Amino acid sequence: MDRYIEQIAGAQAEDGYINTQIQLTDRSRWADPQHHELYNMGHLMTAAAVHHLATGKNSLVAVAMKAADYLYRVFKPRPKHLVHFGMNPSNIMGLVDLYRVTYDPKYLELAGIFVDMRGASYGGTDHNQNRTPLRNESEAVGHAVMAMYLYCGATDVYSETGESSLLDALERIWDNVTHYKMYVTGGVGACHWGVSSRHDLVHEAFGREYELPNATAYNETCANIASAMWNLRMLHVTGEACFADEMERVAYNSMLSGISLDGERFFYTNPLARWKGQPMLMHDTEERWSRLNCYCCPPQIARTLASINQWAYSVSDEGLWVHLYASNEVRVSLPDGSGVIAVQETDYPWDGHVRIVVKMAPDRPVSLMLRIPGWASGARAALNGEPIDGARLGEYLKIENVSTNDEVELDLPMEIRRIKAHPRVESAQGQVCIMRGPLVYCFESKDLPEEVRLSEIRLPRDAALQARWDSSLLGGVVVIEGDGERVVGEPLQEAAAAVPEAEVSIRLGVRIF
Repeated sequence: MDRYIEQIAGAQAEDGYINTQIQLTDRSRWADPQHHELYNMGHLMTAAAVHHLATGKNSLVAVAMKAADYLYRVFKPRPKHLVHFGMNPSNIMGLVDLYRVTYDPKYLELAGIFVDMRGASYGGTDHNQNRTPLRNESEAVGHAVMAMYLYCGATDVYSETGESSLLDALERIWDNVTHYKMYVTGGVGACHWGVSSRHDLVHEAFGREYELPNATAYNETCANIASAMWNLRMLHVTGEACFADEMERVAYNSMLSGISLDGERFFYTNPLARWKGQPMLMHDTEERWSRLNCYCCPPQIARTLASINQWAYSVSDEGLWVHLYASNEVRVSLPDGSGVIAVQETDYPWDGHVRIVVKMAPDRPVSLMLRIPGWASGARAALNGEPIDGARLGEYLKIENVSTNDEVELDLPMEIRRIKAHPRVESAQGQVCIMRGPLVYCFESKDLPEEVRLSEIRLPRDAALQARWDSSLLGGVVVIEGDGERVVGEPLQEAAAAVPEAEVSIRLGVRIF
C-alpha cells in the first residue's frame, strides 16, 4: 500500500486536484458531472480515513487533505455554474470521514455545503436529487445509488451537527423508501429507466410508489448496499432496531445475490424473477461476470464484507449493542476507555439459537443490548439460565449489569413465513414470498422435473412447508420443501377455473440466481 500511495501522491496536481481520467486526457475540470470527479475524490477521502485508522499512518490522509482543501476553495463560494454539479455524492461521506480523523472543521463545513447545494437553484432534476432542497423533500427520487449516497452523507452531517430539520427529512424519505419503494429483498432502484412523480426522466431509478416489477427489476448491487449503509447510519443516530432490520435484510439477500460463492464474479442488477430467453436490459446479464465496463459493484461488495464487523456491533455509554448474529469474538472499548470482550456462538441464520459469553466486562454496571428482529415473534432470552422478560419485536432487549463470565442465550423462532405484497404492487398479485428468519427463499426450475415449467406451479394456501438442512447444497443450507400443484396453460388469457393437473413436490433454496 505504501508503494501505491506514493504513486497516488505523485499523480496529484500541485493545487490538490486528482482525477486521472481528467488529468490524462484533454478533458477539462468540472465540465461534466458524468466524469465522476467528486465521486472519485469522495472515495479517496474515505479510503484515507480507513487507512489511517487501520495503520496509524498519514500518507494517504495527506493526499486526501490536499484534495479536500482544493474542493473547499472551489465550492465554498458556491459558484453558480457548479450548483447542480453534485452527482454521485460519495464526497459528502468522504469529507465527514476525513473530518473525523483530522478534526479540521472546514471539512465538515464543506460536507454541509454540498448537502445545501442540492435543490438550491432552479434547473435541477429529480434524477440527481437536485430539484428540491433535501430538507423539503418528502420522497426518494431519482438514481437510486446517488440518492442513497446523498442520504448517507446527510445522515453523517446530522450526526455531527444535530440539525433536527435534516433528520426530519431523512426520516420522511426513509419511510417512503421502506414502505412504498423497496423490495422484500431490500433491493432499491426498481427501474432501468423511469419517470419521477414530477415528470423527470431517470435511469437506474426509484419507481413511483408500489412500482416494483419482478422480472425487470434493476436493484443495482451498489444501491442495495448503499441502502444498508444508510440504515446503519440511521441506526447509529437513533438506536432504533427497525434500521438494523433493514440493514440485515440487504446483507443476507440483495447484497449477497450480487457475488458468486467463489467471490470472483458479480451481478450489477438483481431482479426477483428470470425467465429463459428474457431480453436483457441495461447492465443485465444471464450469468455473473468478472469484467464489465461499469465496475463499481465489486469494490462496493469487497469493502462491505471487509467492514461487516462495523455492522454487527456498536458501543455507547450504556455498553455493547449487538445488531447482527454470527459466530465471532468481539473486543471493543467503551467511551470511558473500559473494555468488553464477548464470544458469540450460533448457526444463524439457519438456526435461531444464539449464545453469548461475556469474557470480560468492566467493574461498573454495563449493559448488553440485543436486537429482537421484527420477524422474530415469540423470541426468548435468558441470563445465566434465568429467563429475562422484555423481549419485544423490533426493539432492543436491554440486559443490565452483565459481568465477566455471564452467559446470555437468545432464541429467535425460525418460522416459515408467507409474505404478501400490497395489492397495488401489480407484479406480485396472486403471489407470496417465502421467508425464514432474515432470508428470502428462491424457487427455481432446477428443482423441478425437466418437463415442468416454473410458471405452471401453484402453491396452495394450505400447503404444508418444512425446513430441512441440506449439506450437499452451497456448502450446507436450510431448504424449504412441500407440495405444490401443476396447472398447465399456454394462452395469454385462460379460464380462471383451471383445474390442477397433478401434485408436484417443490423445494426452495436461498437466492443464488
